[in-house]
Amino acid sequence: MGLLKIEGITHWSIPVNNLDESEKFYGDLLGMKPLGRLGNSGMSCFNIGDQNILLCQRAENVDKSFVEEQNVHHSFTVSPETLDQACKIFADKNVSIDRLYYRAKGYFPGRELYFFDPSGNRLELRDPTWKSGMPEPTFEELARS
Repeated sequence: MGLLKIEGITHWSIPVNNLDESEKFYGDLLGMKPLGRLGNSGMSCFNIGDQNILLCQRAENVDKSFVEEQNVHHSFTVSPETLDQACKIFADKNVSIDRLYYRAKGYFPGRELYFFDPSGNRLELRDPTWKSGMPEPTFEELARS
């Protein structure tokens, strides 16, 4: 047991290059509930389920050309229908796709769609209902269906 007892998560923070553009991406495209900007702090709060996400404007002088660790990402649980719909919408909106992965084993099995927000943050939509042995259509097949 740890020395401290953490009771819950207040919010996750995601650094963004352009707060206006990111508010549209997370609110309009991903459907997160906007709670508003936090004064003049350069942060905007969104809600999904019982979680809050803070979009935090990066400083102008941050080197945005660096490559993040490949495993760093933020994951959101969705229904099978929403993941299928996301493939179509993301293809239509030219959202940068990393990969569609079918995870048969491990702690978080399911279908995983990895993509990037306008600031280059890796995100994941995860359908936990997919099981080994179920069909494994490609992103392109789902986008065209």
